[in-house]
Parts: sequence; C-alpha cells; structure tokens
Amino acid sequence: MDSPQPFLPLTHVVYHVLLSLSHGKRHGYGIIKDVARRTGGRLELEAGTLYAAVKRLGDDGLIQDVVAPPDTDARRRYYGLTELGADVLRAESERLEELVELARDARVLPSHGEA
Repeated sequence: MDSPQPFLPLTHVVYHVLLSLSHGKRHGYGIIKDVARRTGGRLELEAGTLYAAVKRLGDDGLIQDVVAPPDTDARRRYYGLTELGADVLRAESERLEELVELARDARVLPSHGEA
C-alpha cells in the first residue's frame, strides 16, 4: 500500500471532498451540498473547482467511481473513497489535530474546557 505522506498537506477543497466521501458515496452535486452544509456555507464549491479536484483525486487513486446506489439517478457519477484515500484523510486529520494542539500549547487557542 502507498503511504499517505506524499499527499500531505491537502488543500482545504481536497480535504472537504474526502471528508464528504468518508460518509459514503456521493455524486458531485451531493458533495457540493454536503460541504456547504458542513461548513455552514463558509465554503461553497463551484462545479469547476469540484470536478478539477475529483479528477486529480481519481488520478491519484484517492477516490474512485462507484456504482450508483439503488433508487438513484443512474446517469449521475458517484464517487467513493479508496483505502488510500481514507488513509490520506486520516493522516491529514491527525496532522491538523497536532497543529491545533500546538496552538493550544502556545495559548493561541483555549485548552479544552476553557472559555
């Protein structure tokens, strides 16, 4: 298996696309809506931005085309995480967690439980 390290750090767009797919397969518009919902509308992906990221993620082996779920529009392309994609998402999440902990240690952010 490939190491996730060469893919890090991820752009915020790629991170959010992988995070969206961590909850199951989705089509492009579903990813756009999920990211907007998750970020409270702070990140609204344009279709061109999304599909450029999807192409690169597919070429890198982090996501793949998957069979559309039953009772859905079979004309839509659905995407799912590969095992490598899940490993990369986990590694990036751990990297970000370490950065937040450094910020807490430096008192840039409050420690857990502090206001």
